[in-house]
Amino acid sequence: MKIPQSIQERWLSLTPSDDFVFSKMMRNKAICKGLVETLLGFDIDRIEYPEEQKSIDIAMDAKSVRLDVYVKDDKDTVYNIEMQTSPQSYLPKRSRYYQGMIDLNLIEKGELYDKLNTSYVIFICTFDPFNKGRHVYHFENRCIDDPALALGDETHKCFFNTRGTDTIDPKLDQVLTFLDTAMPVNDDNPLVEAMSSELARIKSNTEWEVEFMNLYLRDKEKYREGMLAERELANRELQAERELANQKLQAERKLANQKLQSERELAKKQTLKTARGLIGFLSPDIIVSKFDITMEELMKNQPGDDGPKA
Repeated sequence: MKIPQSIQERWLSLTPSDDFVFSKMMRNKAICKGLVETLLGFDIDRIEYPEEQKSIDIAMDAKSVRLDVYVKDDKDTVYNIEMQTSPQSYLPKRSRYYQGMIDLNLIEKGELYDKLNTSYVIFICTFDPFNKGRHVYHFENRCIDDPALALGDETHKCFFNTRGTDTIDPKLDQVLTFLDTAMPVNDDNPLVEAMSSELARIKSNTEWEVEFMNLYLRDKEKYREGMLAERELANRELQAERELANQKLQAERKLANQKLQSERELAKKQTLKTARGLIGFLSPDIIVSKFDITMEELMKNQPGDDGPKA
Protein backbone atom coordinates (compact mmCIF):
# COMPACT_ATOMS: atom_id res chain seq x y z
CA MET A 1 0.00 0.00 0.00
CA LYS A 2 1.42 3.34 -1.04
CA ILE A 3 1.45 5.85 1.78
CA PRO A 4 0.89 9.51 0.83
CA GLN A 5 4.00 11.62 1.33
CA SER A 6 2.20 14.03 3.65
CA ILE A 7 1.20 11.18 5.98
CA GLN A 8 4.67 9.62 5.74
CA GLU A 9 6.25 12.93 6.75
CA ARG A 10 3.81 13.21 9.62
CA TRP A 11 4.65 9.67 10.72
CA LEU A 12 8.39 10.36 10.73
CA SER A 13 7.93 13.59 12.72
CA LEU A 14 5.85 12.03 15.50
CA THR A 15 7.12 12.20 19.06
CA PRO A 16 6.27 9.86 21.94
CA SER A 17 3.57 12.34 22.97
CA ASP A 18 1.47 11.09 20.06
CA ASP A 19 -1.10 8.66 21.42
CA PHE A 20 -0.42 6.04 18.74
CA VAL A 21 3.36 6.07 19.24
CA PHE A 22 3.05 6.18 23.02
CA SER A 23 0.80 3.12 23.16
CA LYS A 24 3.18 1.20 20.87
CA MET A 25 6.17 2.21 23.00
CA MET A 26 4.41 0.98 26.13
CA ARG A 27 4.28 -2.50 24.60
CA ASN A 28 7.90 -2.73 25.66
CA LYS A 29 7.58 -4.07 29.20
CA ALA A 30 10.97 -2.76 30.36
CA ILE A 31 10.20 0.75 29.11
CA CYS A 32 6.72 0.74 30.60
CA LYS A 33 8.07 -0.45 33.96
CA GLY A 34 10.91 2.06 33.86
CA LEU A 35 8.53 4.90 33.02
CA VAL A 36 6.19 4.10 35.92
CA GLU A 37 9.16 3.89 38.31
CA THR A 38 10.61 7.19 37.08
CA LEU A 39 7.30 9.02 37.21
CA LEU A 40 6.32 7.84 40.69
CA GLY A 41 9.75 7.54 42.28
CA PHE A 42 9.64 3.96 43.56
CA ASP A 43 10.75 0.57 42.28
CA ILE A 44 8.47 -2.16 40.95
CA ASP A 45 9.52 -5.81 40.90
CA ARG A 46 7.52 -6.65 37.82
CA ILE A 47 4.46 -5.64 35.83
CA GLU A 48 1.94 -7.60 33.88
CA TYR A 49 2.24 -7.17 30.14
CA PRO A 50 0.54 -3.89 29.26
CA GLU A 51 -3.03 -4.02 28.07
CA GLU A 52 -2.95 -1.11 25.63
CA GLN A 53 -6.11 0.81 24.88
CA LYS A 54 -8.12 -1.09 27.52
CA SER A 55 -11.85 -0.51 27.15
CA ILE A 56 -14.11 -0.48 30.19
CA ASP A 57 -17.85 -0.77 29.60
CA ILE A 58 -19.78 -1.10 32.86
CA ALA A 59 -23.29 -0.72 31.42
CA MET A 60 -24.80 -0.33 27.97
CA ASP A 61 -26.18 3.11 28.83
CA ALA A 62 -23.03 4.33 30.63
CA LYS A 63 -20.17 6.31 29.13
CA SER A 64 -17.33 3.89 28.41
CA VAL A 65 -13.62 4.71 28.65
CA ARG A 66 -10.70 3.66 26.51
CA LEU A 67 -7.45 3.75 28.47
CA ASP A 68 -4.11 4.32 26.72
CA VAL A 69 -2.04 2.13 29.04
CA TYR A 70 -3.35 -0.11 31.83
CA VAL A 71 -0.90 -2.24 33.84
CA LYS A 72 -0.58 -3.95 37.20
CA ASP A 73 2.54 -4.57 39.26
CA ASP A 74 3.50 -7.52 41.47
CA LYS A 75 1.41 -6.07 44.34
CA ASP A 76 -1.66 -5.72 42.12
CA THR A 77 -1.36 -1.94 42.13
CA VAL A 78 -3.08 -0.61 39.02
CA TYR A 79 -1.53 2.07 36.81
CA ASN A 80 -3.43 3.90 34.09
CA ILE A 81 -1.19 6.15 31.99
CA GLU A 82 -2.65 8.67 29.55
CA MET A 83 -0.83 10.97 27.15
CA GLN A 84 -2.52 14.37 26.83
CA THR A 85 -1.45 16.98 24.26
CA SER A 86 -4.45 19.32 24.19
CA PRO A 87 -5.53 21.38 27.23
CA GLN A 88 -8.93 20.45 28.64
CA SER A 89 -10.65 22.36 31.43
CA TYR A 90 -12.43 19.17 32.48
CA LEU A 91 -9.24 17.08 32.82
CA PRO A 92 -9.57 16.79 36.65
CA LYS A 93 -13.12 15.44 36.30
CA ARG A 94 -11.98 13.14 33.54
CA SER A 95 -9.41 11.69 35.95
CA ARG A 96 -12.19 11.28 38.51
CA TYR A 97 -14.33 9.38 36.00
CA TYR A 98 -11.44 7.14 34.98
CA GLN A 99 -10.73 6.40 38.63
CA GLY A 100 -14.35 5.43 39.25
CA MET A 101 -14.56 3.25 36.15
CA ILE A 102 -11.33 1.47 37.09
CA ASP A 103 -12.72 0.77 40.58
CA LEU A 104 -15.96 -0.61 39.15
CA ASN A 105 -13.92 -2.83 36.86
CA LEU A 106 -11.82 -4.17 39.75
CA ILE A 107 -14.51 -5.77 41.90
CA GLU A 108 -17.58 -7.82 41.15
CA LYS A 109 -21.02 -7.18 42.61
CA GLY A 110 -21.17 -8.38 46.23
CA GLU A 111 -17.41 -8.37 46.81
CA LEU A 112 -15.91 -6.54 49.79
CA TYR A 113 -14.51 -3.07 49.26
CA ASP A 114 -11.10 -4.12 50.58
CA LYS A 115 -10.70 -5.97 47.28
CA LEU A 116 -10.14 -2.61 45.61
CA ASN A 117 -6.52 -2.25 44.51
CA THR A 118 -4.26 0.72 45.05
CA SER A 119 -4.51 2.67 41.83
CA TYR A 120 -2.79 5.52 40.02
CA VAL A 121 -4.40 7.54 37.24
CA ILE A 122 -1.54 9.29 35.48
CA PHE A 123 -1.78 12.02 32.84
CA ILE A 124 1.41 13.07 31.04
CA CYS A 125 0.62 16.53 29.63
CA THR A 126 2.58 18.58 27.12
CA PHE A 127 1.15 21.68 28.81
CA ASP A 128 0.67 22.92 32.36
CA PRO A 129 -2.76 21.63 33.48
CA PHE A 130 -2.88 23.90 36.55
CA ASN A 131 -0.71 26.84 35.43
CA LYS A 132 1.56 26.70 38.47
CA GLY A 133 4.82 25.98 36.65
CA ARG A 134 5.24 22.59 38.30
CA HIS A 135 6.38 19.43 36.56
CA VAL A 136 4.40 17.20 38.93
CA TYR A 137 0.95 17.52 40.51
CA HIS A 138 0.22 14.54 42.75
CA PHE A 139 -3.23 14.37 44.36
CA GLU A 140 -4.71 12.08 46.98
CA ASN A 141 -7.74 12.48 49.22
CA ARG A 142 -6.95 14.26 52.50
CA CYS A 143 -8.92 15.89 55.31
CA ILE A 144 -9.51 19.58 54.67
CA ASP A 145 -9.47 20.35 58.40
CA ASP A 146 -6.32 18.29 59.00
CA PRO A 147 -4.25 17.98 55.78
CA ALA A 148 -1.86 15.58 57.52
CA LEU A 149 -4.71 13.07 57.72
CA ALA A 150 -4.99 11.01 54.54
CA LEU A 151 -8.29 9.32 53.73
CA GLY A 152 -6.49 6.08 52.99
CA ASP A 153 -8.57 5.05 49.99
CA GLU A 154 -5.30 4.32 48.15
CA THR A 155 -6.28 6.28 45.06
CA HIS A 156 -3.84 8.66 43.38
CA LYS A 157 -4.22 11.09 40.52
CA CYS A 158 -0.96 12.35 39.06
CA PHE A 159 -0.50 15.02 36.40
CA PHE A 160 2.93 15.49 34.82
CA ASN A 161 3.79 18.65 32.90
CA THR A 162 6.58 18.09 30.35
CA ARG A 163 7.23 21.84 30.23
CA GLY A 164 7.41 22.68 33.94
CA THR A 165 9.84 25.29 35.24
CA ASP A 166 10.53 24.07 38.79
CA THR A 167 13.54 21.96 39.77
CA ILE A 168 12.95 18.21 39.81
CA ASP A 169 15.05 15.05 39.66
CA PRO A 170 17.20 15.30 36.48
CA LYS A 171 16.28 11.78 35.38
CA LEU A 172 12.57 12.60 35.50
CA ASP A 173 13.17 15.92 33.75
CA GLN A 174 15.04 14.15 30.93
CA VAL A 175 12.28 11.59 30.49
CA LEU A 176 9.52 14.23 30.37
CA THR A 177 11.51 16.29 27.89
CA PHE A 178 12.04 13.28 25.63
CA LEU A 179 8.36 12.33 25.75
CA ASP A 180 7.52 15.84 24.57
CA THR A 181 10.24 16.47 21.98
CA ALA A 182 11.83 13.07 21.15
CA MET A 183 15.17 14.83 21.65
CA PRO A 184 17.51 13.20 24.23
CA VAL A 185 19.14 15.86 26.41
CA ASN A 186 22.15 13.70 27.29
CA ASP A 187 23.48 10.18 26.94
CA ASP A 188 23.51 9.01 30.56
CA ASN A 189 19.83 8.14 31.04
CA PRO A 190 19.20 4.46 30.22
CA LEU A 191 15.43 4.91 30.04
CA VAL A 192 15.71 7.79 27.57
CA GLU A 193 18.18 5.77 25.50
CA ALA A 194 15.80 2.82 25.50
CA MET A 195 12.83 5.00 24.51
CA SER A 196 14.88 6.64 21.75
CA SER A 197 15.82 3.25 20.30
CA GLU A 198 12.23 2.05 20.62
CA LEU A 199 10.95 5.16 18.85
CA ALA A 200 13.29 4.47 15.92
CA ARG A 201 12.14 0.84 15.82
CA ILE A 202 8.48 1.88 15.82
CA LYS A 203 8.98 4.30 12.95
CA SER A 204 10.77 1.63 10.91
CA ASN A 205 7.83 -0.76 11.28
CA THR A 206 5.94 -0.55 7.99
CA GLU A 207 2.91 -2.42 9.36
CA TRP A 208 2.50 0.15 12.12
CA GLU A 209 3.01 2.96 9.61
CA VAL A 210 0.13 1.57 7.53
CA GLU A 211 -1.96 1.16 10.69
CA PHE A 212 -1.22 4.78 11.60
CA MET A 213 -2.19 5.92 8.11
CA ASN A 214 -5.52 4.07 8.29
CA LEU A 215 -6.27 5.49 11.72
CA TYR A 216 -5.22 8.95 10.61
CA LEU A 217 -7.43 8.84 7.53
CA ARG A 218 -10.31 7.40 9.55
CA ASP A 219 -10.01 10.13 12.18
CA LYS A 220 -9.70 12.76 9.46
CA GLU A 221 -12.86 11.44 7.79
CA LYS A 222 -14.67 11.38 11.13
CA TYR A 223 -13.54 14.95 11.72
CA ARG A 224 -14.79 15.97 8.29
CA GLU A 225 -18.09 14.21 8.89
CA GLY A 226 -18.33 15.87 12.28
CA MET A 227 -17.70 19.28 10.75
CA LEU A 228 -20.34 18.65 8.10
CA ALA A 229 -22.78 17.45 10.72
CA GLU A 230 -22.08 20.51 12.85
CA ARG A 231 -22.51 22.77 9.81
CA GLU A 232 -25.79 21.05 8.91
CA LEU A 233 -26.99 21.38 12.50
CA ALA A 234 -25.96 25.05 12.54
CA ASN A 235 -27.86 25.63 9.28
CA ARG A 236 -30.96 23.92 10.68
CA GLU A 237 -30.73 25.98 13.85
CA LEU A 238 -30.27 29.15 11.79
CA GLN A 239 -33.27 28.24 9.61
CA ALA A 240 -35.35 27.54 12.71
CA GLU A 241 -34.30 30.89 14.21
CA ARG A 242 -35.22 32.65 10.97
CA GLU A 243 -38.61 30.94 10.84
CA LEU A 244 -39.25 31.81 14.48
CA ALA A 245 -38.22 35.42 13.87
CA ASN A 246 -40.47 35.57 10.80
CA GLN A 247 -43.41 34.13 12.76
CA LYS A 248 -42.77 36.67 15.51
CA LEU A 249 -42.62 39.49 12.95
CA GLN A 250 -45.84 38.33 11.29
CA ALA A 251 -47.57 38.13 14.67
CA GLU A 252 -46.35 41.61 15.58
CA ARG A 253 -47.55 43.00 12.23
CA LYS A 254 -50.93 41.33 12.66
CA LEU A 255 -51.26 42.76 16.15
CA ALA A 256 -50.22 46.21 14.91
CA ASN A 257 -52.75 46.03 12.05
CA GLN A 258 -55.48 44.95 14.45
CA LYS A 259 -54.60 47.81 16.77
CA LEU A 260 -54.56 50.29 13.87
CA GLN A 261 -57.90 48.98 12.60
CA SER A 262 -59.36 49.26 16.06
CA GLU A 263 -58.10 52.83 16.38
CA ARG A 264 -59.54 53.69 12.95
CA GLU A 265 -62.92 52.21 13.82
CA LEU A 266 -62.96 54.09 17.11
CA ALA A 267 -62.04 57.33 15.33
CA LYS A 268 -64.77 56.69 12.71
CA LYS A 269 -67.36 56.17 15.41
CA GLN A 270 -66.29 59.37 17.13
CA THR A 271 -66.46 61.24 13.82
CA LEU A 272 -69.98 59.91 13.10
CA LYS A 273 -71.10 60.74 16.63
CA THR A 274 -69.86 64.30 16.25
CA ALA A 275 -71.36 64.61 12.75
CA ARG A 276 -74.77 63.29 13.82
CA GLY A 277 -74.76 65.69 16.71
CA LEU A 278 -74.83 68.53 14.17
CA ILE A 279 -77.98 67.30 12.43
CA GLY A 280 -80.55 69.95 12.86
CA PHE A 281 -77.95 72.66 13.06
CA LEU A 282 -76.36 72.17 9.65
CA SER A 283 -77.65 70.74 6.45
CA PRO A 284 -76.70 67.07 5.82
CA ASP A 285 -74.79 68.06 2.66
CA ILE A 286 -72.55 70.44 4.64
CA ILE A 287 -72.02 67.86 7.41
CA VAL A 288 -71.08 65.14 4.92
CA SER A 289 -68.65 67.47 3.17
CA LYS A 290 -67.13 68.75 6.42
CA PHE A 291 -66.47 65.35 7.98
CA ASP A 292 -65.64 63.43 4.76
CA ILE A 293 -68.33 60.84 5.27
CA THR A 294 -71.15 59.51 3.12
CA MET A 295 -74.79 60.44 3.46
CA GLU A 296 -75.58 56.79 4.16
CA GLU A 297 -73.06 56.72 7.05
CA LEU A 298 -74.49 59.93 8.46
CA MET A 299 -78.07 58.77 8.41
CA LYS A 300 -77.53 55.10 9.32
CA ASN A 301 -78.23 54.16 12.92
CA GLN A 302 -75.59 51.51 13.75
CA PRO A 303 -75.80 49.43 16.91
CA GLY A 304 -74.06 51.37 19.65
CA ASP A 305 -74.17 54.62 17.65
CA ASP A 306 -75.67 57.71 19.17
CA GLY A 307 -76.93 58.99 15.80
CA PRO A 308 -80.53 59.64 14.79
CA LYS A 309 -83.02 56.90 14.27
CA ALA A 310 -83.64 56.13 10.62
